[in-house]
Amino acid sequence: VEAITPQTLINIRPVVAAIKEFFGTSQLSQFMDQNNPLSGLTLKRRLSALGPGGLSRERAGLEV
Repeated sequence: VEAITPQTLINIRPVVAAIKEFFGTSQLSQFMDQNNPLSGLTLKRRLSALGPGGLSRERAGLEV
């Protein structure tokens, strides 16, 4: 009897493709500016709920 491992249950290629697509082409993904350390800190602090599957500017209320 063969042991069941995670590698036999899950095909990793679609997962890797989805991660690469999100970080490479998503509106929520931004490249970090390596020249200015202050802009890098600002980018790390920023959190956005806008983008695919998130809020739109029209639907977001003042409390957001």
